Amino acid sequence: MTPILFYGVPSGCSFGSIVALEWLGKPYRLARIDMPEVVQSDEYRRINAVGETPSLLTQDGRLISESLAILNHIGTSGIEKGLGFKQGAAGFDRLNQTLAYLNTSFFSSFGPLWYTLEHDMAPPAKQALRAYGAANVAKVHDQLEKMLGKGPWLLGEQRTLADAYFIGIARWTKYHDVIDRKDYPGLRQLFERLEDDPAVKFAHAIEHGDNPKGNGGFAGHVSLETALGEI
Repeated sequence: MTPILFYGVPSGCSFGSIVALEWLGKPYRLARIDMPEVVQSDEYRRINAVGETPSLLTQDGRLISESLAILNHIGTSGIEKGLGFKQGAAGFDRLNQTLAYLNTSFFSSFGPLWYTLEHDMAPPAKQALRAYGAANVAKVHDQLEKMLGKGPWLLGEQRTLADAYFIGIARWTKYHDVIDRKDYPGLRQLFERLEDDPAVKFAHAIEHGDNPKGNGGFAGHVSLETALGEI
């Protein structure tokens, strides 16, 4: 079975998993899940009971959810490409540490801002929550800038799946104008370097509904109905 990644639009954090699969270069398919309508449907909850993306139907028919778990699964097939590391190795621990930070602190810092964007609120409450979110986003950018060190990638000289996950979240600043990336020169360079990456450009085109040509691993889209029939 060719794996299927269920990715959320618009602008889901599953973006990073698309980039990771492109970097891996092995055959995979995609299933487009509209948020919030389809992702909360009874049909999709057969894939992911929580009603969130991403989810991955693996080659052997298992379902995996949560970006951290999916990226680690992809990483086991990409060790020879430097995307992941053998469990127990120093690189494995550093990758997991960075992914965990991105999956918790970095991801969640945008939560208050998303809430103000997606819900009707009284102006004073909205302003207070937005200020709280802005402070959190600035804080995690400052922390990541220090974690980045000399770069050029999050783990140093080697590009890993942490960079794929980073770009899928970092782009959210276009919706929430609360920081100036110029204040974080290392992260700005990382962001721009990733935005120029063919796999990142491919993922953007996929989200926009285009038909881009990837590196050869992408085997097309399938509907949710078709994917359910394969489980």
